[in-house]
Amino acid sequence: MNKRGTGISFIAIAALLFSTKYIAAAIFGSNITSWDEELFKSMLSYIGRPLSTMSFLALLIGISYIGWAEFEEIILKKKANSL
Repeated sequence: MNKRGTGISFIAIAALLFSTKYIAAAIFGSNITSWDEELFKSMLSYIGRPLSTMSFLALLIGISYIGWAEFEEIILKKKANSL
């Protein structure tokens, strides 16, 4: 897999982890009859921060891989044009 594909994969993982936090909170409170904003915030706090942290890390890694691939392509084009 090339660097762009790896970057896109990490961004997809970040999106999956980010959405998993909200899905887990919704599943956690699925048997509650009345919902409000404060209740959902408390369910999110019960889930914790690891999913947010891991999704942010995966997003940064994905963006870094895409940036790395673009940087290498620019370098290769400059090298080819100088020949």
